[in-house]
Amino acid sequence: MTEQTNGQPPLSPENQEVIQLTRKDFVSDQEVRWCPGCGDYSILAQTQKQMPDFGVPKENIVFISGIGCAARFPYYMQTYGMHSIHGRAPAIATGLAVSRPDLSVWVVTGDGDSLSIGGNHLIHALRRNVNVKILMFNNRIYGLTKGQYSPTSGQGKVTGSTPMGSVDYPFNPLALALGAGATFVARALDIDKPGLTEALRRAAAHRGAAFVEIFQNCNIYNDGEFAAIREDKDARTYLENGKEFADTGIVHDESDFAAAFALAQLSWERDGAIPLGVFRDVQRDSYDELVQAQLANARSSSTGDGGDLQALVASGDTWTIG
Repeated sequence: MTEQTNGQPPLSPENQEVIQLTRKDFVSDQEVRWCPGCGDYSILAQTQKQMPDFGVPKENIVFISGIGCAARFPYYMQTYGMHSIHGRAPAIATGLAVSRPDLSVWVVTGDGDSLSIGGNHLIHALRRNVNVKILMFNNRIYGLTKGQYSPTSGQGKVTGSTPMGSVDYPFNPLALALGAGATFVARALDIDKPGLTEALRRAAAHRGAAFVEIFQNCNIYNDGEFAAIREDKDARTYLENGKEFADTGIVHDESDFAAAFALAQLSWERDGAIPLGVFRDVQRDSYDELVQAQLANARSSSTGDGGDLQALVASGDTWTIG
C-alpha cells in the first residue's frame, strides 16, 4: 500500500519519491456511454486532465452524483465514487465531507437533478458552506428522461411535456447559489477548455462550498441552446476581477455580493453578453471545519464527559422499564 499525505500526491514505496499522476490515472475502465456529440464528453476529459494538477491522491478524491445523464460521471473517474439518489447527492456529500475532512469531495449533477427534486439539498449545502465542489451541468432540459422541460428551460420552450410552450419562469442557478450564501460561484462552458480549466482549478482550491454552473449542450433534446458562445469564441466574455464587464457599468469584484448578483442577471438573449468565469470567491469557515472544532472542544471539555457518547446518552432524564 502506498504511503499518502493529506492533499499531496502518493509516494512510491521504493524510493519515497512523489509519483506524478497523469490524466490516464483518472480514466476508469468503464465504457463512456453518452450520446455521441454530448457536451459531457468534453467536461469529463477536462476534469480528468486537471485532476493531477490539484495535488491530491486519487484515493482521497470522491465523486458523488444523483440521477440523470451527468450522474454517470463517477463510473468514468478512477477515484472513489457513488451514484446516489435523485437530488440527494449534496446531502450524501455533506455527510462524507463532515466525517472525512481529509477527502476532496465532488458532486456532479444536472439542472433537473439539483434544482427540481434536489433544490432543497443544494441550497442547504451552499448555505452551510460544506467543503464540497458542486459541478452543475446545465443543458436546460431533461435529457435522460427524453426531453421534458427543466427548471432552467426558458419560457415558451416547446418540449414533450410542454407542447404549447413552458409558462414557467426559469431558475437562475447562479443567482440561486449566491442567494443561498455560496462562497464560491463560477460559470463555464463545456467546450471552452481554458475557461473550464480555470473554473475547475479555482473551485478545487476553494475551502468551502464551490458551485460551478457548466453550460452543456444536449445535442439530442436541446441542441444549439448555447450556440452563440459555443460556435463563436469571440462571443465569450470573461469576468476579470477589478475590471468593468462588457461596457455594462458593472465593475467586477469577487468579494462584492451585489456586483456578482447583478452580473448573474445578464443573459445573452436580452443583453447580448453573458459572463463566464468566477463571480464570487470569499472565505468563511466551512461547515465541516466548524463541526470538527466543536467535536474537539467537546472531547477536551472540562465537564467530565470528555465527549463520551455513552455518558451523553445516559445524561439528563432517564428511566428504567420493567
